[in-house]
Amino acid sequence: MADLPDLPPLAGATWPEIERSSRQLLVLPLGSTEQHGPHLPLDTDTVIAAALAQHVHERFPQVGLAPAMPYGAAGEHKKFPGTLSIGTEALTAVLVKFVRHASWSWRHVLVINGHGGNIEALAAATELMRFEGRSMTVQHAASGGDRADPHAGYRETSLMLHLAPTAVRLDLAEAGNTQSLEDLLPQLRSGGVRSVSPNGILGDPAGSNSAEGRRIFKQMTARVIAHVRHLLTGQGATPADRLITP
Repeated sequence: MADLPDLPPLAGATWPEIERSSRQLLVLPLGSTEQHGPHLPLDTDTVIAAALAQHVHERFPQVGLAPAMPYGAAGEHKKFPGTLSIGTEALTAVLVKFVRHASWSWRHVLVINGHGGNIEALAAATELMRFEGRSMTVQHAASGGDRADPHAGYRETSLMLHLAPTAVRLDLAEAGNTQSLEDLLPQLRSGGVRSVSPNGILGDPAGSNSAEGRRIFKQMTARVIAHVRHLLTGQGATPADRLITP
């Protein structure tokens, strides 16, 4: 892996640089533009996914890094102004088109996903891509832990204090609905997040701090790095002769 040529992120690269590279792996950060309570920015999920992808690129600079995709399936947040969702059906179509076109140049596409609402679209796109013989996998940014609250709580606030501290409004942070996601799901599905949490938070950001965010991010990066190493050694990528031209 060490003797492969390095690449700048695709947003700043030229096509001859891409052509000279191994073109073994392209990483796509996928986020969302949605409310994250009164204290976190709308691009929180995109910031986290992009930071993970950037970490991969810094660790393996021969890997292609695509610009982050900031729109996903976030219809559950639609009653909060500022949320912008393209929905599951459209996101599935975008991902399918993206991977089909990327497979002209890249052996494998890894999507690093920062938003839980994107999971259904990612699963559908991955299934279709495998059926077509294209190589695509997904790594989700979510991580567990004692305080892995569902949305804009301790975990995400700590991550943002580590990754983008100036974007966090701790003076506006407050507890939201702290019931378990399992208990909230029926009402969430019928009425969206605002029906169960007027401030948009599912959890409690109290005690969030950058040191905890750094610890959580380190756990997340370890999983992604292990997956990327697996792909680069050829154990997870689809052989080039099995790829179907778009």
